[in-house]
Amino acid sequence: MDLPLDYRIAFDLAPIGLAISRRRQIVDCNRQVLAMFGAQRDQLVGQSFELMYPTAAEFERTGARIAASLDAQGWYADDRVMKRLDGPNRGELFWCHVSGRALDPAEPHAAGIWAFEDLSSKRRLRVDFTGREREIAALLIEGLTSKQIGKRLAISPRTVDVYRARLMRKVGASTTPELVNKLMAG
Repeated sequence: MDLPLDYRIAFDLAPIGLAISRRRQIVDCNRQVLAMFGAQRDQLVGQSFELMYPTAAEFERTGARIAASLDAQGWYADDRVMKRLDGPNRGELFWCHVSGRALDPAEPHAAGIWAFEDLSSKRRLRVDFTGREREIAALLIEGLTSKQIGKRLAISPRTVDVYRARLMRKVGASTTPELVNKLMAG
């Protein structure tokens, strides 16, 4: 295959999902994003990222968390639960690593570029978790303490502990390290 090397081809054929955003709407995305979410280009371009989340509440909470957690250069990364839009796996929830940056850290959602990596082959999703439980599970996997999670999510550390206890019951773990191991293994 003899293709001219240009940025458009590099973007489209990148081995990881890429999307460009303005005001939390998708301006452009590559083939890997389309395949990952089971979507056609016209289903995503011009649409809100909200389509890719299990619920509108999770979309809003994630947006607030991103705005509050950008580093000085505008970088952000986390593991979160996303939703497939169409195709044979329509509606399926899956773990996804999302990283990227806001082009202007002072305006986190004005414009950005985001990378998506499907983690479903490494981490299965327990679909009986609530949105908040999935959010806390992802932060526990990152190694954050109850106090750090509480600060990130604007809830009390005690509330985090209540959610952690629920997660431990649901997966049959008796310690936090065991919980994290079970969450990572599915």
